[in-house]
Amino acid sequence: MTNTQANNPLHGVTLERLLTELVDYYGWHQLGRRVNIRCFTHEPSIASSLKFLRRTPWAREQVEQLYVDMLRGR
Repeated sequence: MTNTQANNPLHGVTLERLLTELVDYYGWHQLGRRVNIRCFTHEPSIASSLKFLRRTPWAREQVEQLYVDMLRGR
């Protein structure tokens, strides 16, 4: 059986881990500038951001893309 997720950098990464790594790397202020959503710019927290991202596919896609870009060193 082949591993179909070998080239997927998001495989096995939870949303919480992804968000935590982005916050560690960029900080809330810079993260809010890169992905302009209120949960990053006004009283940000991991819990409120996770709740919003789980309900909002377009925002989650932007955050996942930023994570992939961060991994690739952009």
